Amino acid sequence: MSEQNDQEAEVVLYEVRGAIALVTMNRPEYHNAQNSRMTYALDAAFRRACDDDEVKVIVLRGAGKHFSAGHDIGTPGRDVNQSFERSSLWYDHVNKPGGEFLYAREQEVYLGMCRRWREMPKPTIAMVQGACIAGGLMLAWVCDLIVASEDSYYADPVVRMGIPGVEYFAHVHELNPRIAKEFLFLGERMPAERAYQMGMLNRVVPRERLEEECLAIAGRIAQMPRLGLQLTKQAVNNAEDLMGKRATMDMVFGLHHFAHVHNELTSGDKLGGYDAKAMASSQRKAAEA
Repeated sequence: MSEQNDQEAEVVLYEVRGAIALVTMNRPEYHNAQNSRMTYALDAAFRRACDDDEVKVIVLRGAGKHFSAGHDIGTPGRDVNQSFERSSLWYDHVNKPGGEFLYAREQEVYLGMCRRWREMPKPTIAMVQGACIAGGLMLAWVCDLIVASEDSYYADPVVRMGIPGVEYFAHVHELNPRIAKEFLFLGERMPAERAYQMGMLNRVVPRERLEEECLAIAGRIAQMPRLGLQLTKQAVNNAEDLMGKRATMDMVFGLHHFAHVHNELTSGDKLGGYDAKAMASSQRKAAEA
């Protein structure tokens, strides 16, 4: 697809089936890599679902072969230098000097939005197939449940860039600390079965049954009273924060941006010289070693 067509395409689709809102990332030709346009469209879709009293459960999914290959670091639709109508009180990142550029942008589009999505008052389910990589993990992890296909896999390879994991650093809460270190140090794919064993996934099903199983679970949840669901979600989220989840994210976000600035000073590039192709190539070489 050309850059012009990519800009014109509807990057997030919204559908309601009964009491279930389906929010679909729709950049399948780029494995649903998240540019800012998609991130803001997701935010609008989630707000729409939360505003609709008939919607009881929200399902997030990705069109095509993969759930999400992560942040957009190399497609024709990459829009890191563009301004958008911001959803927080953070100022525009465009034309800001040095480390302020990405720090302001990622406070808005990554850490800020993901935290807000985690706190949506309605239950959310990630329907994951294929790749769930780096920034894709953030989108799955903000959801209350993850229902995945048997062929799904998970990885956060950004340590290769000298960066300590993605901005929404939930690794030590999604996995135990020793497994989180392995996950990050190696940057290798974790298959669905192991992710399930580690407690990161709720259900693993054959790909051909993924939508059926996910919507069945959503339908059963939708039968519960709205307030009861909201209070239960709030209770569990608050317990996680008391265990240090929010404080850990604040700390790691600072380390993450120190790494960006270090990369720029030493290599001239905030990502340490890696784009999507270079990252994929390095992962293949490491797997073959």
